[in-house]
Amino acid sequence: MKEMKNMLIAQSGGPSSAINASICGAIARGMASSRIKHVLGAVNGMQGFLERKIINISDQMKTSEDFDLLIHTPAHALGSSRYKIPQENKEIYGKIAEILKEYNIGYFFFNGGNDSMDTVNKLSEHLKRNGEDIVAVGIPKTIDNDLELTDHCPGFGSAARYVATSIAELYLDTIVYPMPAVTVVEIMGRNAGWLTAASALARETGVPAPHLIYLPEVDFDPDAFIEEATRLIAKDRHILIAVSEGLHTADGNYIADKGSAVDMFGHKTLGGAATELEKQLKHRVKIDGLKTRAVQLSTLQRSAAHCASNVDLSESYQCGYRAVEAAVNGKSGIMITIARISDIPYVVRYDEGNLDQIANREKKVPAAWITEGGTDVSEEMMVYLRPLVTGETSELIVGGLPRFFRFDLDKTVLPWEVA
Repeated sequence: MKEMKNMLIAQSGGPSSAINASICGAIARGMASSRIKHVLGAVNGMQGFLERKIINISDQMKTSEDFDLLIHTPAHALGSSRYKIPQENKEIYGKIAEILKEYNIGYFFFNGGNDSMDTVNKLSEHLKRNGEDIVAVGIPKTIDNDLELTDHCPGFGSAARYVATSIAELYLDTIVYPMPAVTVVEIMGRNAGWLTAASALARETGVPAPHLIYLPEVDFDPDAFIEEATRLIAKDRHILIAVSEGLHTADGNYIADKGSAVDMFGHKTLGGAATELEKQLKHRVKIDGLKTRAVQLSTLQRSAAHCASNVDLSESYQCGYRAVEAAVNGKSGIMITIARISDIPYVVRYDEGNLDQIANREKKVPAAWITEGGTDVSEEMMVYLRPLVTGETSELIVGGLPRFFRFDLDKTVLPWEVA
């Protein structure tokens, strides 16, 4: 019989409302496996792993309530980081291999988005080249919904539900006064506008907002923007505009470029597109008494567990569960993917995608799903979006407020304790 090994899971990148549902599925499958001795967790992603900040998850999750609470807890329960593994660095990879062996780890899982899949891909290739009997598997997560080979990404549906709900509520707030008003709402999405496109679901609540939708897939024209906004304000008096944080002009410059600041993966720091467009509206639209406002949904859109979609949480759990199943069957260098079989009724299946076809790539909104003129989305987009935001969750409420799960991240273990 094959020797029992430990599994280790880490999280990385930006949070979501569903990311912990994925590790919950992985933990449940790992704890039930006859091939896995202990389920371990790295605190703060690869950065914490390299610092040997590792906890024994098996000792901290004891009851069914623990699992239920973790499923409904937003953000990274294990903490995150944006540490970038260099392409070739013998010292770093040597240290990774050393720690994996120290902790008797045979199964490594990384739960995150695009950059995280790049990390898993590099690690898997390194382990394979060096003949290590350790598998590495990616568990998808990103509210940006931009991972290749999967119909959609865990975390996106819940964020989309929050965005659509917030847009509808903001519009109702906008129309309470008689003076003309325009509200510009900034939504996350650097190069892919999926989440901004989801703002169109607000119309399903009975409001006309958003009146204009601007995605990063379409070059932004400031003059055309002012002309169209002026026309709509004169016609409807109260309008709401949804814009992506990654909005850019035809020359490639971001509307909200904050200069040379970049993260470890070389991404420019963004934020402020709504504020910039609100300033343009204030100074260029000549309508008496016009009230303008900019709203940034900011981190709320990725951590609003009260707006989580049950479809999203269920699929996120399954992605984690199936990642461990794939790993114990010897699969490595893959990411669990979701394939849509049917829209109505909504049916999916879970597949596996090779990481070398996913890492460092971005899936953008198809041009055919953006209307002519680039200021709205098509019915095809709406059909795609609708199932992803459905289903009520059953989070535990105590005293009118939700209860969440927290690991004791300071309770790290030494290698001999889990050997």
